[in-house]
Amino acid sequence: MSIFTSCCPFLSGCLDCLQGPSFAGGVSYSTLQQPITPLIRLDVSHMGKDVVILKEGERICGTGGAFSTVPIVQNKAYFQVDIQQTGVWGIGLGNRQAQIDSAPIEKYFWGLRESGQVFADGQCVGQLNKAVDEGDSIGISYDHIEMKIYVNGEEAEPRITGVKGPVRIRSIYLHNKEDYSLKLMKKVKG
Repeated sequence: MSIFTSCCPFLSGCLDCLQGPSFAGGVSYSTLQQPITPLIRLDVSHMGKDVVILKEGERICGTGGAFSTVPIVQNKAYFQVDIQQTGVWGIGLGNRQAQIDSAPIEKYFWGLRESGQVFADGQCVGQLNKAVDEGDSIGISYDHIEMKIYVNGEEAEPRITGVKGPVRIRSIYLHNKEDYSLKLMKKVKG
């Protein structure tokens, strides 16, 4: 019990309501109890020179690529991209070494291209078994062992295994006037 509460016990309840250090020696309400989850958006400080990011970091247009604002934590991620218009694009994972001023991104990029080809660090590893068209939603999940691709909520093949290097950033690229809205989700599909 603090000296203040022993001298003025009738005021301790009122003083506990104040923001800041508690005069009554109780809990300090100035301390945030739950951490704030950062918003995951396209990062305007890590984008190609001819890229424009709109809609508070949810839409990209121009030529080049962009990374997300938040790195992948504990090697697990899921995000989703809605295709607004067809054109040249790529959706997947990358790292800060990827050349994002042009499209398509070759090295340090693991993901899906508009042609349905699945690439892993510059090498084509297969053709997606589902067609992707305007209005479709593409999901990417990563769990440190493999990267999976989803088309409109359904898992597609092939998967990418053996992702190497510091793959920490969600990435997207496009060419010319295509327009894509990006919706990044917080949980990995189980």
